[in-house]
Amino acid sequence: MLNGQKVFDADTHIHPSIESLEPYLDPGFRARLPELEKYKVGARSDQTTTPREDPSRHHYALGLTGYRRPLGEAEPRESKDTHQRLHWGQYTGKKLPAVGVIDDAAEARIADMDEEGTDVHMMVPDVGIGISLLGDPALEMGLIRAYHRFAADFCGAHPGRFKAFLVASGTAIEESVAEIQAWGDAPWVAGVWPYPGPDQPLDHPQLEPFWKAAADKNLAIVHHSMTWVPPYFPGYRDMDDNRFLARLCSHPWGAMKFMASFIGGGILDRYPDLRLGILESGVGWLPFWVRRMEDQVAYVGFTADLKHKVTDYVTGGRFFASIEMVEDEDMIKMVMDFLGDDLLMYASDYPHAECKFPDSPSLVTGWKSIPPASMKKLMWDNAQRFLGGS
Repeated sequence: MLNGQKVFDADTHIHPSIESLEPYLDPGFRARLPELEKYKVGARSDQTTTPREDPSRHHYALGLTGYRRPLGEAEPRESKDTHQRLHWGQYTGKKLPAVGVIDDAAEARIADMDEEGTDVHMMVPDVGIGISLLGDPALEMGLIRAYHRFAADFCGAHPGRFKAFLVASGTAIEESVAEIQAWGDAPWVAGVWPYPGPDQPLDHPQLEPFWKAAADKNLAIVHHSMTWVPPYFPGYRDMDDNRFLARLCSHPWGAMKFMASFIGGGILDRYPDLRLGILESGVGWLPFWVRRMEDQVAYVGFTADLKHKVTDYVTGGRFFASIEMVEDEDMIKMVMDFLGDDLLMYASDYPHAECKFPDSPSLVTGWKSIPPASMKKLMWDNAQRFLGGS
């Protein structure tokens, strides 16, 4: 709690190492580990920025996209190993988050949360980065199942402080639905993060079991874009090998397509209690995008036969979006003025370099133009309605 205000951070990250996942692997899956050995990379060794990892640990990774060419230059500039790494941003916080909080250091993470005044972390996972590209659902699901067991223990050690998503892969629909059914009632589970699969549309009828399983368990559906890794964002091949363009476009473009596909596909009509949300994609573009979607439904069609206007889906209490602190007070106020104060959620991106640890929540609660009732919704109520919390 921060100065009497409960704080629900709707976008933080966790990337358990191979060593952390190993105790949770299926016995049968262990026999296949040699197949993944060539995709093993060392954990991040740089201790001068965040996230900081134990350099003796490892991850599986393939399909990483480095984007090496600076704008205005003819050729890529650097040959640095792509996995060292995925977070190139300049950290501007006053203090680095603790070592290992991106992995399994739960106690250190709790200490950081207490220092910031944060009550709940919603943790977005990186699970077997790029493994879906191998076209072997058994390998992908082996890592996903291990992550769910890891998350159960990690969150269970501190009830009410951590929330996590169930990962659902479009390459293994029956197995993913079984995971939702098995874990969906657990108190740490906040929602389902679907990976449609390579070249699989999100709105494809084949994925319908995901939405039904989530609705049956009263779980949210969430989108979080990626920049450097699969599942790739729309247009990732068109970034001219430039990191600025890729990071600029990836998160909002992915969220724009996701919400348009989900709403336009009529999924919210078929499941009238299902909640939908986007994380770490910004919100300043939402007023424009809502109006454009509404116009294009009438202008070109090719959507499901929608029962409501797009504005009604977005402002009706079932759509949520986490803010980016860089959007700042004036832009967040503008979005609230356009769409209301019932859908935006505070988020810090901890422990990635965009967070402002240990000042992230205090910076946002210091926005004086946001009325106290709206600030309470931003910092706690909206995320609690979307994701659940203590």
